[in-house]
Amino acid sequence: MRNLPVRMAGWSAAHPWRGIVGWLVFVVLCLGVGIAVGTNAATSEDFRIGEAGRGEAIAAEGGLQQRPVEHVLITARSGGGRLDTGEADAAAADVTALMRRLPEVRSVAQPVWDARHTAVRVTVTLDGPELEGKKHVGPLLARTAAVQRAHPGLRIEETGSPSISKGVEKLRGDDLSRTEVIALPVTLVTLLLVFSSIAMALVPLLLALSSIVAAVGLSMVASHVFPDAGVGTNVILLIGLAVGVDYTLFYLKREREERARGGGRLGPRAVVEIAAATSGRAVVLSGLAVAVSSATLYLADDVIFSSIATGAIVVTLVAVVSSLTVLPALLAKMGMRAERRAERRAARGLPPKRQRSYRTGPGRLTAAVLRPVAKRPAATLLVTVLALLALAAPVLGLKLTDMGRETHSRSIAAMRVYDRLNAAFPELKSMHQVVVRADAGRSAEVTAALRALAADVKDDPRLSGTSTLTTSPDRRISMLQLQVPHHVSTDEAQSSLRDIRERYVPETVGRVAGAETAVTGDVARYADYPTHQEQKLPLIIGALLLVTFAMTVRAFRSVVLGLVGIVLNLLSAAASLGILVLVFQHTWAEGLVDFTSTGSIGSRVPLFLFVILFGLSMDYQVFVISRIREAALRGVPTRKAVVDGIGSSAGVVTSAAVVMVTVFASFAALHLIEMKQIGFSLAVAVLLDAFVIRMLVLPSLMLLLGEANWWPSRGVRRARATAEPTARPLEPVNGSR
Repeated sequence: MRNLPVRMAGWSAAHPWRGIVGWLVFVVLCLGVGIAVGTNAATSEDFRIGEAGRGEAIAAEGGLQQRPVEHVLITARSGGGRLDTGEADAAAADVTALMRRLPEVRSVAQPVWDARHTAVRVTVTLDGPELEGKKHVGPLLARTAAVQRAHPGLRIEETGSPSISKGVEKLRGDDLSRTEVIALPVTLVTLLLVFSSIAMALVPLLLALSSIVAAVGLSMVASHVFPDAGVGTNVILLIGLAVGVDYTLFYLKREREERARGGGRLGPRAVVEIAAATSGRAVVLSGLAVAVSSATLYLADDVIFSSIATGAIVVTLVAVVSSLTVLPALLAKMGMRAERRAERRAARGLPPKRQRSYRTGPGRLTAAVLRPVAKRPAATLLVTVLALLALAAPVLGLKLTDMGRETHSRSIAAMRVYDRLNAAFPELKSMHQVVVRADAGRSAEVTAALRALAADVKDDPRLSGTSTLTTSPDRRISMLQLQVPHHVSTDEAQSSLRDIRERYVPETVGRVAGAETAVTGDVARYADYPTHQEQKLPLIIGALLLVTFAMTVRAFRSVVLGLVGIVLNLLSAAASLGILVLVFQHTWAEGLVDFTSTGSIGSRVPLFLFVILFGLSMDYQVFVISRIREAALRGVPTRKAVVDGIGSSAGVVTSAAVVMVTVFASFAALHLIEMKQIGFSLAVAVLLDAFVIRMLVLPSLMLLLGEANWWPSRGVRRARATAEPTARPLEPVNGSR
């Protein structure tokens, strides 16, 4: 009763208005400071990975880096028919003239006709870095629309990386708004069912939302250390609503139980302090587990995962602070109001209002599930583990790919134009860039070698046969661009990349003395990113297992429970990933989940799933085992402690799981395939963790382990020894019976 959570809760309960106002000031201050300093967005340099990233760095050194490019496509209004040359040329001339007047435009290329004379494209290169093109594409889209109005007999439209990125950003925003519309009402209804009180149901939701607001502000500040890759807010919403409601729910349920158990004999502050000493401690441990688990993502050496880690850590720690400060203040204030109402009723001579009784043991359904578990733990463990391993089996066929541009939803207008552009000009689908750095004196030798390379691949059916050679002003950097008439994910594009890297480059520019070479471009980026993730995955999972083990041992003083936690988390994560592979790498569920299968899983998804699931599962692990350990420390036999602890915590774990599943499942409705996979996998993982792992596997395993659960801690053994004398029958006095 003297630890930090209790002291913080006690102060807040004693000074409720200070606690409430202090929290509101904290939230406003976090958001205000965040807006004042702004977000430090990740740059192109932050995204460079592998050989592709090295090639981009070399190209940038010579001013040859990729620029944001837009294509204006001119086709017949009916679509697919031959164009009137005069009318199409006039429209292309208008596009060229209007675009060249824009300050955002760096250059406009000459119009290019397709082979069948059905389309014309005008390529427009923007100023500035590649990633910032979406900020400046608005005026270009407006000019394209103006040309369309001037030539109603043609179809004139625009696509390119900037306009697609702008469309993806808008779609993501619309999707997130829709998830809020789904998740918030369902969460509120769940909390109403749990508490049967509007006030008590609103408290977790409001605290979670305020924690999200504060975390958004703090993440802006943190972005100046860890640049934001554009996913931070998504993660804060995803994790913040889940853990914010869960932590408050754990605390509230315990406070209501202690109040009911006290029968009115305990004041609001005393009840809050007892809840803080039990569930408050569990919340702190759970929050630290999520934060430390998320921190392992920094080991990925990837700006996207750094953004994810920062968002998850910030929102989780803020949620913990809210549950230890403003929540006790609100509970104390509500308790004081209840006492005043009771006093007024007594003054008017009215009977006390009947208080709702809180069940501390298992409900009917939980008792029915636990009965066979307690009776046959070995059989239960064997069946459930085999079932989970069967669900995990599809992981053996896991195929990781970077979700390229072609996987974006066709509800984005620029993507529909993108498809028509690629149909007319297939050479624009992707490209290879062979970048060479050498002394300026070897420029002629490098140029000759690159031309030899272009000649070698000219007749390769996997390439378009077109190439562009450019050299930096100082003649130190040269780049050969080869167009690929296939999407980056195809076998043709990938095999051509391997041949260029392993055969064509070594046989040509690779022989130039002192030359440094790298192959980058769309195909190389697509290939190198998953490879990088696969290389980092063992390191991060190893760190994750070590962190999980250390925190569990530290929390419960038990090496055995640390090992149990690792095994259960691996089972849960593997089964969830197996279901994800089964659903998304095949086509049978496309109609059910509303997606188009790419035959692969996003390269970021498994790592995100493992890290976040390991952290979130610690919520249930800590909460459930804390209940079991409480009973064991009171001298209750381990078998009874396990059954009672699982039973008493089942209600709150189920409620928390429903909230989390609702939040994650709402993200499964997003259009972006990678976010859909993340939402789906987390929803499945939480379901398995709460209803299979915690209700079947954990109790059966702990029942089989018995007293070994607590090894090498002596606390439970000492408690058992202290309790045993009081449990013995009284000896007869004076020989009587």
